[in-house]
Amino acid sequence: MSDKVNTALIKDDIYEAVNGEWLKDAKIPADHSSTGGFMDLVDGIEKTLRADFKALAAGEWEPNNAEMAEFKKFYQLVFDFKQRDQAGAEPIKPIIKRIEELESYQDLDAQLSDWILSGLPLPFNFDIEADMKNAQVNALFAGVPSLILPDKTYYAQGNQAAKQLMPVYTEMARKLLTMVGYSADEAEAMVEEAKHFDAQIAPHVKSAEESADMTKMYNPEAFSDFAKATNKVDLVKAVNGLIGTTPDQIIDTEPAYFAALKDIMDDNNFVLMKSWMIVKTVIAYSNVLSEDFRVTGGTYRRALSGQKEPASQSKAAYYLATGTFDQVVGDYYGHKYFGEKAKQDVHDMVVKMINVYKQRLTDNDWLGEDTRKKAIVKLNALMIQVGYPDAIDPIFKQYQVDTAEDGGTLVSNVQKFTKINTKDQFSKWNQPVERGKWEMSANTVNAYYHPFKNIIVFPAAILQAPFYSLDQSSSENFGGIGAVIAHEISHAFDNNGSQFDEFGNLNNWWSKSDHEHFDQLAQKMIKEFDGIPFAGEKVNGKLTVSENIADAGGLSCAEEAAKGEDDCDLSAFFINWARIWRNKSTEQHKQLLLSIDVHAPSELRANVQVKNLADFYTTFDVQPGDGMYMAPSDRVNIW
Repeated sequence: MSDKVNTALIKDDIYEAVNGEWLKDAKIPADHSSTGGFMDLVDGIEKTLRADFKALAAGEWEPNNAEMAEFKKFYQLVFDFKQRDQAGAEPIKPIIKRIEELESYQDLDAQLSDWILSGLPLPFNFDIEADMKNAQVNALFAGVPSLILPDKTYYAQGNQAAKQLMPVYTEMARKLLTMVGYSADEAEAMVEEAKHFDAQIAPHVKSAEESADMTKMYNPEAFSDFAKATNKVDLVKAVNGLIGTTPDQIIDTEPAYFAALKDIMDDNNFVLMKSWMIVKTVIAYSNVLSEDFRVTGGTYRRALSGQKEPASQSKAAYYLATGTFDQVVGDYYGHKYFGEKAKQDVHDMVVKMINVYKQRLTDNDWLGEDTRKKAIVKLNALMIQVGYPDAIDPIFKQYQVDTAEDGGTLVSNVQKFTKINTKDQFSKWNQPVERGKWEMSANTVNAYYHPFKNIIVFPAAILQAPFYSLDQSSSENFGGIGAVIAHEISHAFDNNGSQFDEFGNLNNWWSKSDHEHFDQLAQKMIKEFDGIPFAGEKVNGKLTVSENIADAGGLSCAEEAAKGEDDCDLSAFFINWARIWRNKSTEQHKQLLLSIDVHAPSELRANVQVKNLADFYTTFDVQPGDGMYMAPSDRVNIW
């Protein structure tokens, strides 16, 4: 890499040593809240695909499959700004009217199944996901609505962020309501009612820290008992309308919330709930209406992240179109810009990292033999997805676009696709889990491990420099994508993943003493990060523990893999690790992520984890008194 590294500074701050020159000159674009490693890749892919799809829409190249042909029609519809501006609020008025016409809970009850299929707001929701104790079969889950503020902790008395954010939300919501036809007085009253309803929800839902413990999601309950959570609507009838029968069981992800649902859905709150529904709906649809709606509707989100300006009209349209047809776009991107050769090369790298992990488990000195064997069984069962799927998800065959000539609007098409997706989701109840189904499109710069499916996924978009390139040395690639790959493998053995077996079942396969030892190590990881000052706040070690365990395991295993290569250069390995976390963010964005994100800040991911590895000290001659030095007794080594 051509970036200038201040080698003299590595002993004190490797992140600054590697990225300092870049940080001096880097500018956060006005329509961004951050710039750097991951975001640079996102921006690069956007530039490439926007050029390609502009040519597609202009007829300069022909779609190579039926799904891409429908995407072309949708893309043209999204980019018809003249038609969208002329239509103004009209396309959303029938949806608002549907909410306005509710006179009672009975009115809602009469159409509840279709309400859910239409994606309209409710103070509860249902979802289909693998049963956490029988992960081969899909189960029904109950969930909670999102809050206005980012997390329930923002509702604590005296929270300064809430004092700044709620007025922004209030002003935005009032303005949107007047834009759809309400008077200023009506808008003011409805927004206050919506906020009052939201405030009644907030005390009963989990915080981000509480939600970080995935095992606490699993609260199976007889459906007949769960349905008594409210007597204002018939949940038995509603669910019957969604899945065609009454299930024996539902998995209640937040029992404390559903215990309070009777109070939240009482007669005194009906008018408040209606206003809450209307406000949420207008905000949700603002992005698919005219330009003034889009810009106004993004005001609060921009305040949350510190983004100075809205994205351009064409950029927002690109993301709306590609997000709706995500797997179709991913198929195009993967085949054109990644290809089978790179797919195989990265797949081989993943297998290599799994084998390193197996060896480390075999050599592990704190796990008992039975637990070690079961861990290796789990690794052997791990499913790998690299690049892009072999075929486009069949649901996109149902995406038939109604063009303007057919009387279709952007809103009507989005509504139609929402219903198709929701129906498809509920049709999977009690069916075998599609373990190999791709849930992230190939043009997404990310990767993940799914504990219910024991699967790791690496979309094509992340598989480029500085994470991975055939032009980089093996050590640079291991410090980049190798560590990311091993990070995702490590999630199978973090504080959440370690509680799921090789099939994805919530099932304790550890001995008691092994789990106690692991918990002690996890506590050390919590302590290592907890309270580190950052952006005027402090890192929450408990919120970030699973990702920190995965980072530590990933970096350690990737280093071992790098050492197995003939051209091993640990200096290049550690430097590229610091480079991939390069990031410059607004203060608001940093503070938001500290509150809700399970990942530690990028700078700390780069700096703290290397301190746990003995080879870092010998590679750069780090000694007591140096900024990067950590006493051996404080270093955390789990995997």
